[in-house]
Amino acid sequence: MYSATLEQVKRDSGEKSYPIWLLLNPKHPAVRQNIWVPVLAEIQDKIYREIHARIDTSDIYIRNAVLDAGIVPKTLNWWEAEVASEIEMFREEVLKYQPKILISFGAFPFEFARRTCGIKPEKGPKAWSNSNLQQEFTKAIENFDIGKTNTIPLIRRVFAGGRTAEEPTKGELRDGKGYFLHAGARIADKIIENRNSLKIWIE
Repeated sequence: MYSATLEQVKRDSGEKSYPIWLLLNPKHPAVRQNIWVPVLAEIQDKIYREIHARIDTSDIYIRNAVLDAGIVPKTLNWWEAEVASEIEMFREEVLKYQPKILISFGAFPFEFARRTCGIKPEKGPKAWSNSNLQQEFTKAIENFDIGKTNTIPLIRRVFAGGRTAEEPTKGELRDGKGYFLHAGARIADKIIENRNSLKIWIE
């Protein structure tokens, strides 16, 4: 069992003033390496090819949605007071720093982000299958508005063989490489479109 001090250190990293935030489930820290790293590689590749620039990733703000992995809810109704408190605390941070891109990984962080931003109706994490998250990703990209915080969901896991984890035979994005390419390219498109409004570039 981790000490409170170690858990606090692991809670977040980066700069809250940075326009890009990542929101994780503390039960699944591997998403940073398994999902974010390949997606980011595709983002950087497309941006460099199109505008010959690179994102300075050193200050990206990365945060576990909740401090205690034990309170991560499994159903719609099991959202304890501790989770509500965490949502309220995160909402205050979002309102204060106004990140432009809030990327979540998997079901719980996405629903946590939705509730933070007051998006209705409230749903349980099990409502967010990979196919549903992909649909929400598409809507987030289509409705992207640099004047607000854009909540963009990514899936949590893909199979080693390439297929997305929860629904290996459903959806148009079945292989990991194709998923990373698609997600990275679409996010890159929005960053490129709004590049003059984002202070994220390597000088």
